[in-house]
Amino acid sequence: MGTEPLRLEMKGIDKVFSGIKVVDDVLLQVEKGEVHALIGENGAGKSTLMKILSGAYRKDAGDIFLDGKKVNIHTPRAAINLGVAVIYQEFMLAPDLTVAENIFIDRLSSTRALVNWKQLRQNAKEQLSKLGFDDIDPSEKVGNLSVAYQQVVEICKCITRNANVLVLDEPTAVLTFAEIGKLFDVIRNLKEQGVSVIYITHRLEELFQLSDRITVLKDGKNVGTVNTSDVDRHDLATMMVGRELSQMFPDRNADISDVVLSVNELSVGNVVKDVSFSVRAGEVLGFSGLVGSGRTETMRAIFGADRKKSGTVQLNGKDVFFKHPKEAVTAGFGLLPEDRKKHGLLIDKSIRVNTTLASTWKVRKYGVINHKKEKCLVKELLDDIATKYVSTEDSVNRLSGGNQQKVAVAKWISVGLKCIVFDEPTRGVDVGAKTEIYRLINDLAENGVAVIIISSEMPEIIGMCDRVLVMRNGSIAGEVNKEGFDENLLIKYAMGVA
Repeated sequence: MGTEPLRLEMKGIDKVFSGIKVVDDVLLQVEKGEVHALIGENGAGKSTLMKILSGAYRKDAGDIFLDGKKVNIHTPRAAINLGVAVIYQEFMLAPDLTVAENIFIDRLSSTRALVNWKQLRQNAKEQLSKLGFDDIDPSEKVGNLSVAYQQVVEICKCITRNANVLVLDEPTAVLTFAEIGKLFDVIRNLKEQGVSVIYITHRLEELFQLSDRITVLKDGKNVGTVNTSDVDRHDLATMMVGRELSQMFPDRNADISDVVLSVNELSVGNVVKDVSFSVRAGEVLGFSGLVGSGRTETMRAIFGADRKKSGTVQLNGKDVFFKHPKEAVTAGFGLLPEDRKKHGLLIDKSIRVNTTLASTWKVRKYGVINHKKEKCLVKELLDDIATKYVSTEDSVNRLSGGNQQKVAVAKWISVGLKCIVFDEPTRGVDVGAKTEIYRLINDLAENGVAVIIISSEMPEIIGMCDRVLVMRNGSIAGEVNKEGFDENLLIKYAMGVA
């Protein structure tokens, strides 16, 4: 590190919830103009540490220094005034207001007089240009922008408040390949301007493109801080989970047999066009493609969540037409949605309720639920995939993102499905939890379940699937068997250049 004061130092930070120390004597040191990655398994303490920095939580012990000066951050407003900004996965934007209004939401006018709208739009244009986004119209409503452009507006809003410490929490979770490239350009631009960026992600490959140094947390404690150039993906994974990861994608010994699900010329609105495919018992079939290619819409139509325009579906040789997801589940077809908070979980309900939501018949007799039996079932299901929780009666929204995903997955384990779709099964999940979910998928396949995985992560598609279908513009653009898996080929199919 240089001789000038650190841009940020969080020293000896503790935080206790319900008698459990979730952040324990943590040290985080960030230099001026540095991209500093903060990684760790779900529940490692990353989010709690950043909420302390943002003023959302109060630390129980330790000190925070900005540019060498000790500061007290007791509220989010205090953090903003000190130049600290945190951008979460859920943006703090008003969709019905314009880009300019969102950027200067709390500074629409320098006086109490009328707002100078022309000047406001001009100021917004100048700020967007500094980030390299002249093409964003300051007069456009934010709700009409792509997710990537909304993210740029959020960053711009922070920078105009003179933020010199910017925290990005899983910023690429819902971005396309092209949008991720644009975000990286913004981050590099900010770095050149002297802004310090704390980058939180589970996508380890991104760290080697962006970060200067990496701090790893585990169980609320420091594992260490390393120069990015001194480590590789395997080193980081081992630091995060505290053990050697001999194999990210576990071996699978499944007998691939008869066709379970057969889809013929399925069309959904204007987004899915004449899609045909089949998947067999014991097979893991991958669906690859760019965001918006129609993968999710295809599966939602089969599941009965959306209405199909045409086409036929067979499950175990019988024609089916699911008008509602409940009919699909009863027939043995399940879907784990990509957005667990909106569609995969009842976020305000207990862990217990969410885990048995699709299989209450197992613990119900004469219409009455046997709660003792239900709790035993829940504990067994969650323990099988190493889920971290305090009580099954806790609200599921108290869990980390990875453990929420495990609950969403556990919901389907005991249903007795014949075919299941995992839509982005490990999005926002740490490397250790990913391995547990991969083992579960393998177990299902080895028990004769037909498995479909939709994923935007190429290593996941290649590492887990027996066969891959690539979608583009609502149609199947190509099919690749395991022997021919090649990342470049899959990308070419997705982009229409193969």
